[in-house]
Amino acid sequence: MPQTPNQNRIFRFGTYELDAGTGELRKDGKSRPRLQGQPLEVLLHLLDHPAEVVTREELRQRLWPADTFVDYDHSLNTAVNKLREALNDSADNSRFIQTIPRRGYRFIASIEMSNRTSSSAKPEENRSLSVRPTTDRKSPIGMLSDPRELPPASRPVVRLLFSLIQVMYSSFYVVALANAHRIEAFLSRELQHPAWVFAPLLVTAAVGIPIRLYLLSAVLFGYRGLTSRFLKLFPALFLLDELWALAPFLAIDQIGAGLALATTAALLYVPFSQRSLLLMGEGNPKPR
Repeated sequence: MPQTPNQNRIFRFGTYELDAGTGELRKDGKSRPRLQGQPLEVLLHLLDHPAEVVTREELRQRLWPADTFVDYDHSLNTAVNKLREALNDSADNSRFIQTIPRRGYRFIASIEMSNRTSSSAKPEENRSLSVRPTTDRKSPIGMLSDPRELPPASRPVVRLLFSLIQVMYSSFYVVALANAHRIEAFLSRELQHPAWVFAPLLVTAAVGIPIRLYLLSAVLFGYRGLTSRFLKLFPALFLLDELWALAPFLAIDQIGAGLALATTAALLYVPFSQRSLLLMGEGNPKPR
């Protein structure tokens, strides 16, 4: 086994922290089983080449000398699977280690590095020095939940609830377009400038349908990286969903003002629930 490089470095990624010298792995400042041997070597090599494709041949050369006789493919797969298990990661929906078919692997999470201040420092002191700055930088902003605050949830449950939300919004759009003439008549009766509401309603419904179909198909078929893509879409999707939270008032003649207000209040929360659901699913990877 080759000498481990960067032995005096601390690597931070996501909610994890790795001491390269000792193999000590911590999550949210809490120690987890120590990494050692081939899984540790694989992780360190990936951390040395962030966002780059590390080929299986490179890992073979690092892990085994040229004159070693071993089933490289099986042993490497075993090491990667143990590493993913330690990081609560999965090949189907990778947060850290992405599989590049027929080539190798890539570390896709952002990485922070720092040097160990002193080998003689107490573990509690090292932990406070290494974890607190990260916590300060990643503190929750506004109303959005921090991933570390959310409990893990079963992926089938997450997929079901997320799918139902997409079906709900799709139904809003389809029903609104199917009753466009009635909505236009209602707005003309109630508003001085109905076109200011009617035109955005038609446009956002037409835009919302393909977005919902994409999200629905993505979660049903288990698209890789759905959470990261949703987070990129979230600002625009948030505005769209908050606008459509007012949809119950279009049916105020049928359901009354009280029920319309209550339904709108509930719909105002749904955009945040979608985001939280996906992050909770990320915290509980699907068993391999």
